[in-house]
Amino acid sequence: MSTPMRFSSCRGVAFEIKPHADPFSVSAPSQDEKYESKRYWLPWLKGSSSTVYPSSVQRSTSRASSHFCDLDLDDEDDDQDAISLARLEEGSDEDKEQKETPLPAPAAKPAARKQESRLSVILLDQGLFTVYKRLFVVCLTLNIIGLVLAATGNFPYARNRAALFSICNILALTLCRSEAFLRVVFWLAVKLLGRSWVPIPVKTATTSLLQSLGGIHSGCGVSSIAWLLYAIVLTLKDRENSSPEIIGVSCTILALLFLSSLAAFPLVRHLHHNVFERTHRFAGWAGVVLVWAFVLLTISYDPKTKSYSNELGSKLVKKQDFWFTLAITILILIPWMTVRRVPVKVSSASGHASIIKFQGGVKAGILGRISPSPLSEWHAFGIISDAKTEHMMLAGAVGDFTKSLVSNPPSHLWVRQVHFAGLPYLVNMYDRVLLVATGSGICVFLSFLLQPCRANVCVLWVAKGIEQNFGAEIKQKMSGHPQDKVIVHDTAVLGRPNVSQMSVDAAKKWGAEVVIVTSNPEGSRDVVNACKASGIPAFGPIWDS
Repeated sequence: MSTPMRFSSCRGVAFEIKPHADPFSVSAPSQDEKYESKRYWLPWLKGSSSTVYPSSVQRSTSRASSHFCDLDLDDEDDDQDAISLARLEEGSDEDKEQKETPLPAPAAKPAARKQESRLSVILLDQGLFTVYKRLFVVCLTLNIIGLVLAATGNFPYARNRAALFSICNILALTLCRSEAFLRVVFWLAVKLLGRSWVPIPVKTATTSLLQSLGGIHSGCGVSSIAWLLYAIVLTLKDRENSSPEIIGVSCTILALLFLSSLAAFPLVRHLHHNVFERTHRFAGWAGVVLVWAFVLLTISYDPKTKSYSNELGSKLVKKQDFWFTLAITILILIPWMTVRRVPVKVSSASGHASIIKFQGGVKAGILGRISPSPLSEWHAFGIISDAKTEHMMLAGAVGDFTKSLVSNPPSHLWVRQVHFAGLPYLVNMYDRVLLVATGSGICVFLSFLLQPCRANVCVLWVAKGIEQNFGAEIKQKMSGHPQDKVIVHDTAVLGRPNVSQMSVDAAKKWGAEVVIVTSNPEGSRDVVNACKASGIPAFGPIWDS
């Protein structure tokens, strides 16, 4: 078997940068440097005797970017090179010609290498034994053991209540995706473990678990199909004590569960993401309605008289099926009960990104969802806020919706007022953290600089054309902080760095307990792997986090 190809997310040269009180300032060139060669666009980048993160000059070998968190957005090719969010999720792998940053000494061109598809990076290169996959295997294995015991007569409770076990799995997978429930879980994790005396391995293990709950979600999804199929087989064997309506509803639920799981299969999900999202949503809703029908039919059916009873009240409250189905319904309804159409202010400094402002302050590390049409699509973004009067989202123009925010800014958008917690929220569980962001990934980390937080953070931001692409407001919010707390690398001025090495050096200098990165899949993976190789715990978004 060939060795897996290694490549960095941010191609180019690692530069030695002299620190300044203002992270955006650039030293003026000396007269000797200024006139040494007219062919250099930025002659003052030739060298520096004082370094923040010394590193050998090297070129990383990642392919062209298709994500706004990447660093090689060329101004004159924006319309041709900006890949839509749908194509990003489809794993499109069109390589675009890279424009080299002029350098004082031209670097040797790297040998051509076979390019990896984004889909393979997301699904295969994260490893065969990730926490996500382990949770999936554990969940599925436990259910299979239960099924085998039930089928062999060693677990009579499960054999007599196979459909109930299917509903239990549906409840578990719903909990793993309930934004309201997870907000409470993340809050408890920070409250209980966010203390200096708690060992770092305990905190990182908790972070890995909470980040990978999708493994339980998918494992329970497959298990629910297995249990329901087993229940239907048992019912068909004893069809004299059941009714055609119950069998028909059961088979329809099975078909919807299978369809939903098939749509969520990694290959289908990334090649046809819109199909996955809508199938998952509408098949799920239809499934819940039919589960209610199944519960009511099962409880009210009398096999002796082969008829349905109208007296359900006293029977319902005694059945576990009823309470589990009620819990599933409430969990699904909570976020939809908070959907509102709210006024927004949308501005754009360039065609690359837009800033969406909302009323009300929000805590650091929280994410939110917005939509132009709530039944068809939702888009999640990190939230920038000082926790006072307003909050904002920074949306990179990479898809149809985000591009429309620039070309046709709306006056109102649909929002879910229940904001949800993700990986960034767990920053508050640690004492010292390095936050690494590329491009619009800075959005979710900026709040940690604007409002008091438990964690002491250092922010490393690598992006192209800070003020031109992100606007003076974002630049201003990044300014005015201690020079060791904020490190900004503008690739339009300083060239493309080796972000992985920069992250390792910054983490060691800052004394970070953990590194959290938000970048494209390749970039996040490379930073995480580089930090772990140096003995520094690191986390980045996973494909199903």
